[in-house]
Amino acid sequence: MSAVKSYAAVDLGASSGRVMVGRVGPDSLELTEAHRFPNRPVRVPEGLRWDVLGLYAGVLDGLKTAGAVDSVGIDSWAVDYGLLDADGALLGNPVHYRDSRTDRIAEKVWATVPAEELYAATGLQYAPFNTLYQLTAARESAQLAQTRRLLLIPDLLTYWLTGEQGTELTNASTTQLIDPRTRDWAHGVVERLGIDLSLFAPLRQPGDAAGVLRPEVLEETGLAGPVPVTAVGSHDTASAVAAVPADGQRFAYICTGTWSLAGLELDAPVLTEESRAANFTNELGLDGTVRYLRNIMGLWLLQECLRAWDEPDLGALLPAAAKVPALRSVVDAGDAAFLAPGRMPERIAEACRDSGQPVPATPAEITRCILDSLALAHRKAVTDAQLLAGRSVDVVHIVGGGTRNALLCQLTADACGLPVVAGPTEAAALGNVLVQARAHGLVGDLAGMRRLLTRTQPLTRYEPRGGTQRWQAAQARLARG
Repeated sequence: MSAVKSYAAVDLGASSGRVMVGRVGPDSLELTEAHRFPNRPVRVPEGLRWDVLGLYAGVLDGLKTAGAVDSVGIDSWAVDYGLLDADGALLGNPVHYRDSRTDRIAEKVWATVPAEELYAATGLQYAPFNTLYQLTAARESAQLAQTRRLLLIPDLLTYWLTGEQGTELTNASTTQLIDPRTRDWAHGVVERLGIDLSLFAPLRQPGDAAGVLRPEVLEETGLAGPVPVTAVGSHDTASAVAAVPADGQRFAYICTGTWSLAGLELDAPVLTEESRAANFTNELGLDGTVRYLRNIMGLWLLQECLRAWDEPDLGALLPAAAKVPALRSVVDAGDAAFLAPGRMPERIAEACRDSGQPVPATPAEITRCILDSLALAHRKAVTDAQLLAGRSVDVVHIVGGGTRNALLCQLTADACGLPVVAGPTEAAALGNVLVQARAHGLVGDLAGMRRLLTRTQPLTRYEPRGGTQRWQAAQARLARG
């Protein structure tokens, strides 16, 4: 038996998907990209939708390119789902979480289960697109009336690959229907809101077997069966946090990409009213852990600006942004006003104008405003998490796409007043691979997975420059509006 095994990690982000191949041995971990494909939402008359068939085609193309693998695992963004009829057929394209159908839906939910009670039961921060609000918005739809099964996005793709249905726990914990203390459905909340739990397939844990590739999939991809599919931390953030190369518990993490997810890894949820007021979420991670974090708008702000500017060279834009005076203008990077696509440079400029700050005009000035604002939001999330959870940290780990942005990493170190360790970039894919490898006995516990990452992955350390007084002042200025 070979000491090195290969695992295909299907990692679907909000703007692109990729199939990565991880080769894992007792003291080795290598990751290569087999196939990358776009994830372009489509606006149709009824709203914003995911092209899930296009994503599935990209997955099949990637598995064909990947070649022989010992297992396949799938992770993706959270909250969204596909609906199946009694024959197991998909009822339309999944609704995109940025669709407007959940506008003002939360108030209807809170009329039945007040926000404080909902948080105490589920520990999930308020976000207008949580699955709970999506289901409430769809309650009277003809589509939901025909539905016999609801599968979250990675579970839907797993079903198409294997014919087996399940609901992976880390992603289920983002629905606002899970009790983070019991790691099971929040039955009391579900019953009061009239949600039919029979729509959901049985819960799976990361590492559970999720079936084998169907004969038709083997034929299309050219793979020789049987090829098992393994449930991983199917929420991409769960996989990314599993791949944080931390030593011990005194660390904060920031998973960067379209979103920034900033917080701590805990052994138990924090369900206090203070935590709810600070809009922290308690999502589930590997090995009984809780991902205690705050959602921040993330590099979506910059991505939308780059799109509006016809995709300029980021390699030239960032040095120009570094020369712009620090903290000249900042915006609230968690403001729902920036959630929808379109006109992002103008909306950022308007926010600065409305708050009486200098209005950034050039791409370099707007980029600096965004990066300063993100670093400021990272600082506040890390600071607040420590206070609310009663845990101090010595280092901040940044993983994901933002690790490529050296200016953002340095500004985050400056803002937090803590060293930042950046890497790995493909954290979600690596976490995906390592859970598969652990299921097959190649690596040990979560600490062992992290030691392997530290030994094998390139990491960059950023030391904080100067004091944090100016960041405190900017934070106070932003709070005053």
